[in-house]
Amino acid sequence: MTAKEYKQYKGLRKESLRDNMNDIEIALADIGELTTRELAKKHKPIGLEENRKIAKEGGQVASNTRKDIESRLGESVVIKDNLLSYQYIDESKQIENK
Repeated sequence: MTAKEYKQYKGLRKESLRDNMNDIEIALADIGELTTRELAKKHKPIGLEENRKIAKEGGQVASNTRKDIESRLGESVVIKDNLLSYQYIDESKQIENK
């Protein structure tokens, strides 16, 4: 999922996506980011297209890791709940602590 799709999945508006991830979700995001950074250091991409290719490779590593964990657990590691325990009480964008 893109960050925008992930925020929609979790029902977030302006809140931080990372603040609403569980430990495994954060670790997977970190794996993708770290892998992308190391690939960029090694391959030294130039321009948007080369950088995009490196980013997709880093994301693929995180995706493969997620699939491996889920196959071993027998369930999804991506949760729909937000972890900061709040909910919207109306459309005026106010939030209330649970």
